Amino acid sequence: MNRYLKEKLFLILMKISLYLFLFMVASLFFSIFFKGISYLSFEMVFSKPKKGFYLGGGGGILPSIFGSLVLAFFSTLLAFLVSLPMTIFLNLYSKRKFSNFIRNFIDLLWGIPSIVYGIFGFFIMVYIGLKSSLLAGIITLSFVIFPLILRSLDELLQNIPFTLKEASLSLGLNKFQMGIKVFLKAIAPGVLSSILISFGRAIGDSASILFTAGFSDNFPTSLFSPVSSLPLVVFYLYSSPDKEVSGRAYAASIILIIISILISLISRRIGKRIYGK
Repeated sequence: MNRYLKEKLFLILMKISLYLFLFMVASLFFSIFFKGISYLSFEMVFSKPKKGFYLGGGGGILPSIFGSLVLAFFSTLLAFLVSLPMTIFLNLYSKRKFSNFIRNFIDLLWGIPSIVYGIFGFFIMVYIGLKSSLLAGIITLSFVIFPLILRSLDELLQNIPFTLKEASLSLGLNKFQMGIKVFLKAIAPGVLSSILISFGRAIGDSASILFTAGFSDNFPTSLFSPVSSLPLVVFYLYSSPDKEVSGRAYAASIILIIISILISLISRRIGKRIYGK
């Protein structure tokens, strides 16, 4: 087989893979929108669930939308605040062998299912006497996205040109100043993308908060109040044998998809502004 035939063959395989991917994504979106759009209403998006909502009663899922946003925001913030100094330490202060050991350990954490983090969080809650609450959900969810945001920041710092490091040291900057004043500015667009990707990962997770965040039809009034989330609402609604109730699960899925798409569009928009393109 000559080079021309090989190129043609691989081009065909690449196109098949692309069209198969597009077909799967389109099938997913259209099936959810087709089944859920008729159940989506102003009342469902902007009102609290009334009595018997999960049995076919009226109301909406606004507390769950709010709960998902709050859980995702504060867990991402907590994971970022822990990841940032740790990333700077791994790239500027620690020895290479130790840094590689930590990276391998973080990769191992990345592969652990989120339900395991949920069980671990529940065990800690029982040990310290903390009830299912917004605070417990935030802490547990931050464990889930911590490996993702840490490794993303670590890859960004590793890709910084060595000449930039030499120039920073030649100007008399110490390692801390170099990390904060030089490196963070250089990787700012990538940091923003990492944060938003982690936020999107957090807002769609359900297993880790199943045992820790609790569930409530009301808005959380404090860090120690139980809170509901969109993924759990989808699970509870879809578990119902009633067609009306299960249809609402698809409507809630549409809302979750729209939020994820908005996060992606916002990240791209901000990234373009930072890059100046």
